Amino acid sequence: MSTQRAVRIRENFLPFAAPLVGQEELDGVMACVRSGWLTTGLKVQEFERAFSDYIGCRHALAVNSCTAALHLALEAIGVGEGDEVITSPMTFTATAAVIEHLKARPVFSDCEPDSLNLDARAIERRITPRTKAILPVHFAGQACDMNAILELAKRRGLKVIEDAAHALPARYKGRWIGSGENPVAFSFYATKNLTTGEGGMLTGSPEFLERARIVSLHGMSRDAWKRYDKSGQWYYEVLLPGFKYNMTDIQAAIGIWQLRKLASFEQRRRAVAAAYDRGFADDDALEAPTERPDVEHAWHLYVLRLRLEALRIDRDQFIDELTRRNIGTSVHFIPIHLHPYYREKYRFGPETYPIAYSNYRRMISLPLNARLTDADVGNVIDAVRDVARTYRR
Repeated sequence: MSTQRAVRIRENFLPFAAPLVGQEELDGVMACVRSGWLTTGLKVQEFERAFSDYIGCRHALAVNSCTAALHLALEAIGVGEGDEVITSPMTFTATAAVIEHLKARPVFSDCEPDSLNLDARAIERRITPRTKAILPVHFAGQACDMNAILELAKRRGLKVIEDAAHALPARYKGRWIGSGENPVAFSFYATKNLTTGEGGMLTGSPEFLERARIVSLHGMSRDAWKRYDKSGQWYYEVLLPGFKYNMTDIQAAIGIWQLRKLASFEQRRRAVAAAYDRGFADDDALEAPTERPDVEHAWHLYVLRLRLEALRIDRDQFIDELTRRNIGTSVHFIPIHLHPYYREKYRFGPETYPIAYSNYRRMISLPLNARLTDADVGNVIDAVRDVARTYRR
């Protein structure tokens, strides 16, 4: 007689991601609406100051997406036609697309097998006379080996821009990601640890941000607040052909309250990740994510990897089985070199970056957010273990 416990399928579908937005954020938005000032103004300035204080950087520039922040950073350091920027294939398309927008070439370097971050030891082999910068991506919320990357960049005369879309709040060797002088781009998309619906933040040196701020709003010498406030001046000059990347006060009003709640959000995310680790620890078909000892993981994603040799189904079938059990999931990421645009332009094959490709084929992102209840977490663990047990070789 079997002693296996029957798993009860939850009645309603559990979404992969859901923001936690409270009455304080709603009140902040309504205060903006009632004030009559909706675009970039005092709330954005307040959010920038609060963010700078939180991570310990000198200045920050609020923008409308992490993509915008990355684009501004690359433009501000002078990346242009014919240049190369080294980055990871294990990232969202925006990381590579902003390089393409500047008529430069993204040069991919494979990732580490454990963290799935850019492998600092492999980067040097990808450097050419055309290399302008290195763009590490802090995958899932775990910081890259920044000391090694920054030391290499200094030795070879390269700039470093960090894609920290997943890395708020994350620390590397006790230092907050984004607290240094090199450019760092953050995301406040709806699924992120802190959300403004859409939005982002760029940190870096005062000199770098001075140019980025001008470029972020049409290349104008004054923003709307400086033109239309009583103490402002209507006259402005266009200093260069910029972009429309500014954040609104409505978004900032949400971000101010989300930032105040970030520590509690992160505490819950860590608790959920720890529960998953315990729940999957004794199943040899499941590989939990790692957290290195010199890193404080932001736990934006919990990326479970399947040991396919222990199972009779592949990753896609595993996801289908979880969906049947009312558990939402995702995959982070489809490596950039597999997408048709990059595959055809640069003649990549799946095995061009074997570590990214082999891990992509066996990864599943499980629900991880501050809204999850203990019952939700238990449902996810039970469903994953049930699928692994049902389809074990």
